[in-house]
Amino acid sequence: MRLIGSRIKNLKNLYNQIMKKIVKILSVVFVVGVFSCTQNIQPRLIENDSFAGIVDGKEARLFTLQNENGVATQITNYGGRVVNLWVPDKNGKFDDIVLGHESIEKYINSNEIYFGALIGRYGNRIDKGLFYLNDTVYQLEKNDNGKNNLHGGLKGFHNVVWDVEQPDAQTLVLNYISRDMEEGFPGKFEVEVIYKLTDENELRIEYAASVDKPSPVNLTHHSFFNLNGAGSGTINDHILQINADNYTPVDAELIPTGEILTVKGTPMDFTEPKPIGKHLSENFSQLELGKGYDHNWVLNQAGEGLTFAAKVIEPESGRTLEVYTNEPGIQFYGGNFLDGSDTGKEGKVYDHRSAFCLETQHFPDSPNQPGFPSVILNPGEEYKSVCVYKFGVEE
Repeated sequence: MRLIGSRIKNLKNLYNQIMKKIVKILSVVFVVGVFSCTQNIQPRLIENDSFAGIVDGKEARLFTLQNENGVATQITNYGGRVVNLWVPDKNGKFDDIVLGHESIEKYINSNEIYFGALIGRYGNRIDKGLFYLNDTVYQLEKNDNGKNNLHGGLKGFHNVVWDVEQPDAQTLVLNYISRDMEEGFPGKFEVEVIYKLTDENELRIEYAASVDKPSPVNLTHHSFFNLNGAGSGTINDHILQINADNYTPVDAELIPTGEILTVKGTPMDFTEPKPIGKHLSENFSQLELGKGYDHNWVLNQAGEGLTFAAKVIEPESGRTLEVYTNEPGIQFYGGNFLDGSDTGKEGKVYDHRSAFCLETQHFPDSPNQPGFPSVILNPGEEYKSVCVYKFGVEE
């Protein structure tokens, strides 16, 4: 009996050991499975080879910036374009929140030519591509429906290959020299743009420039954002706030009339957060002229330094975007001319109003509007502009 009892005890011990090993194996399998799922929601970066090529005799390349929180962006020196921007939602899931393409060739052949690009020498429109400066008439390319100059012309900064260096894993420095009378603008213009991805989840863009002849200057950045993920539907349910009591109304060609009007009591009032699409169907002339929102807001600047300009909240993902700048204005564009003709990264179609832009800037057509802040840069002066896109989450 003692022998039988001993054998039974040994069998029980063996059974317990086997069960412990099974539990341990299952635990490992579970952890690996969870880890694999987590890996699937991390940034999916594009291979550098997709952006290797020669454009106008210069080498185009792709660069990756990533911070300690896993936020990542890839930028090409072709047009200084932000190709992708991966940020987490309230559950830690990463999505790419900017529209764009996966190769140089696709950018060159894109119907929307400004995806993610640096814009210059003059961002936004100049009426009839014409301005007077020091008793001289300057005629620029009319690349906006053959009527006005838009975003610097056909070969604006969005189409050049910038000289580039990456001093560290979170910084990219771009340089370009625009020759005298390039695209019709006077003066040799030297510009440096620094992209910095901070550990505070900010994409900071700093512009510095000088010129050897007086010239109008207005640099900006043209990322198309969808905080629910690029190509994931309308942005009309995003909640927008703009820190501006006034805006500059436009005519039928989207050229400012020269007036500065209050937003109060109009669909242009975003002083309190509200859905982007709340008033789009209303009978309001400025929305009809712009086919939606495509206007400059006059920011409520708070002295020197950076001013809070705008905030966007995407309710489903909880992602937020705050914009800060030292510029006097911001152009809010609601993706009115996106029409589904561009298929972007991962085969996603970019439909009507599936992205928005917030472009920090001086006002459109300022060279022809004496009542607007001056955009003339003179020799011996240094142009300085800062735009900060800060990303976060809210429950």
